[in-house]
Amino acid sequence: MKVFVTGATGWVGSAVIQELLGAGHDVLGMARTDEGAETLARRGIAVHRGELSDLDSLVAGARACDGVIHTAFIHDFKDFNAAGETDRAAIAAMGDALAGTGKPLVTTSASALLKHGVTGSENDGPDPQGPAQHRTASEAQTLSLVERGVRATLVRLPPSVHGDGDYGFVPRLVDIARAKGMSAYIGEGRNRWPAVHRFDAARLYRLALELGVAGKRYHAVGEQGIAARDIAAAIGKGLNLPVVSVGPAEAADHFGFLGRFFAADCPADSTLTQQQLGWSPTGLALIEDMAQHYFQG
Repeated sequence: MKVFVTGATGWVGSAVIQELLGAGHDVLGMARTDEGAETLARRGIAVHRGELSDLDSLVAGARACDGVIHTAFIHDFKDFNAAGETDRAAIAAMGDALAGTGKPLVTTSASALLKHGVTGSENDGPDPQGPAQHRTASEAQTLSLVERGVRATLVRLPPSVHGDGDYGFVPRLVDIARAKGMSAYIGEGRNRWPAVHRFDAARLYRLALELGVAGKRYHAVGEQGIAARDIAAAIGKGLNLPVVSVGPAEAADHFGFLGRFFAADCPADSTLTQQQLGWSPTGLALIEDMAQHYFQG
């Protein structure tokens, strides 16, 4: 299968490409910059120039291929609503290109958009009062494409997609601990983050592409929920720093914008995903991965 991959040079997308090539697929990778195009070309990957706001480029890429995996997202922490609308429009455009073909379109969402404080499942819709509303419209857009003859599915990623080279939330927590001279959690630190190894997530995208059932949501969750205080303790151990609790009122000052994310209690389950696609996470658990890869330098 020839697969159009958005976000092809990103943390998740580059692992998806590796997984696809290993399974014998051909890849057309979208590159926004000259540097990105050169990175893909060095790997022997066909390059498609474009970006999420260029809907014509997305349509052309989707039409040129047998399926699409959409991992790109504009991580603008100052305006998530605008980023979410760009994502929804991109999904709509690629859906238009695939309408009536029965071809697969796998999009990306977040497990954190589910109701917090309970373990979310694949059958759960977004919490209408939840903190990740910018992803909600994209989920609805993806699922609406089923009626238009697209084998549309979505993969929900947890807050931590970890591995060697990670530059997401956990490395930011490490950097904050270094700068502050202590590793902190908020309150009692019992709130939980689900996590998955990057290569396990990539394998799930491939399985959703190959085997996914139209209209299904799949959870790339290797661990249901790791307590924030355990993440903080691992950072403290790795940096040889004290581990402390900060109150909710202090969290914004200590963590900056990351405070509201690190306070989230958003465990999620992947039992149905594993049953339906035969997916089984095999990568390192988050704490073990952190010990091996997150404290160099």
